[in-house]
Amino acid sequence: MSSTPILEMRGINKSFGAVQVLHSVDFRVYAGEVMALVGDNGAGKSTLVKCVAGIYPMDSGEILFEGAPVHIHGPRDASALGIEIVYQDLALCDNLDIVQNMFLGRENLTSVRTLDEGTMERRARQTLAGLSVRTVKSVRQVVSELSGGQRQTTAIAKAVLWNNRVVLLDEPTAALGVAQTDQVLDLVRRLATNGLGVVLISHNMNDVMKVADRITALYLGKVAAEVKTSEITHAQVVELITAGRTGNIGLKPAEAAQSA
Repeated sequence: MSSTPILEMRGINKSFGAVQVLHSVDFRVYAGEVMALVGDNGAGKSTLVKCVAGIYPMDSGEILFEGAPVHIHGPRDASALGIEIVYQDLALCDNLDIVQNMFLGRENLTSVRTLDEGTMERRARQTLAGLSVRTVKSVRQVVSELSGGQRQTTAIAKAVLWNNRVVLLDEPTAALGVAQTDQVLDLVRRLATNGLGVVLISHNMNDVMKVADRITALYLGKVAAEVKTSEITHAQVVELITAGRTGNIGLKPAEAAQSA
């Protein structure tokens, strides 16, 4: 793993009126790893993600991509860098098939400006095959006919189709059954194996402990800890989320963990 984070946020502050939501937040993710971002409702997870996406302007702080400072003023800037966010609602069109959804708004055209269906279908198949997806029978299935796990798979495949380097997944296993959850978590792990930086935003600590390499815990808009998953227990993560600290085994705060 490179010593330089693929995505790094330093000293991020964000307020809405008199309410400060983020307090000098430091956050980093490396290529080839799954970083879990956890915290209770109101901890600041969604606000931090929307700062990455350029939806919310930061009050102060900086974002670095591959070690260089960048300015993200909107989702197009984030996409141009190679940062893709898969929100919980997935943003898929039920009346379109998998190929049409994966290329929605970015369709391939022929020389006479008609849709290049053959190229799009081939690229969709290649993307799914590259992620070792075997749960989708046909890329021409209409999304309304897909299971929850297949929908999530389609949304993730859409995110990686465009050679993105960082993918942020917002509660990807919410409302999924056990088997579908396992399929999605396997896919999340493969994204990291393929060299992407993956941010997993989740309330499900079982999922986090199973698939994440490291965990950043937010508490009331501050980083309570950044720690390797192998160095913390399920109970300690819950304690960080609910109390902002853990009284066990001398857990390092984020700034100390950077040298670990």
